[in-house]
Amino acid sequence: MSFFHNKDADIWLRDGRSADEALMRTTHLGIGAHQDDLEFMAYEGIAACYYCDDRWFSGITVTDGRGSSRTGPFANLSDEEIREIRREEQRTAAEIGHYSAQFQLDYPSSLLKGEGRPQVIEDILNVLEKSRPDVVYLHQPADKHDSHIAVLRCSIEALRQTAATHVPERVIGCEVWRSLDWLDDSEKVAMVCDAHPNLSAKLYAVFESQIAGGKRYDLAVEGRRRANATMFDSHGSDIYQSVAWGIDLKPLVVNPDLSIEAFILEKIGRLSQDVKDRVRKYS
Repeated sequence: MSFFHNKDADIWLRDGRSADEALMRTTHLGIGAHQDDLEFMAYEGIAACYYCDDRWFSGITVTDGRGSSRTGPFANLSDEEIREIRREEQRTAAEIGHYSAQFQLDYPSSLLKGEGRPQVIEDILNVLEKSRPDVVYLHQPADKHDSHIAVLRCSIEALRQTAATHVPERVIGCEVWRSLDWLDDSEKVAMVCDAHPNLSAKLYAVFESQIAGGKRYDLAVEGRRRANATMFDSHGSDIYQSVAWGIDLKPLVVNPDLSIEAFILEKIGRLSQDVKDRVRKYS
């Protein structure tokens, strides 16, 4: 596909469709930094599209996987070897999840955070222009991973550039390297992840290079979602078993003058005020 800058960008497509055809039917799009980010942060969209003829999930993974952690059976792998394993894991996840398309842009993290950002924005922009998705899943602005924030910034810029012709119905920032349980309840986007529990387990298990390599993301993500479902309401009984919190990022798309910094700091300020008011009430 010529509209990607990196000649080694990996393109996976379902059922013999062209890339354009795969994108034209895409309704839910996830944009993540690393292999496995989409499965952990955008499961709502993956499950919503699973074997549905009128809804299709597609994913963009921006980085190349060379900087992945390596311990246990993967400890002695070179950067190129771990890159190939992680690319294959992401393709397998796309197959299991019945995605329409999966694109791995193959950017080193160093380029993503620096001089490569304009190219990343253009690559994402081209996917957005061809897909015009209803729902977009992104990293959230309070995430503590630098690469996640860099991908978020590129994604928001690309979405702003397409806003004149198309704005998704929902643009959701998702939990990965920091939860959103602190967000004011009125501002939480609840993404119920109860559907197809066997599918979620299969998707998690795909990323053996990270899980067997010492990071039990599968247990951590499922534990967070179960905690979200239970800890949301201190009085009512649980309605759902698994909930991922999101934050509505659409204001950042429709208002290009609103900075990401100002947007998220205002949310954090509400948490600070809520804590202050609650403590003062009983002092």
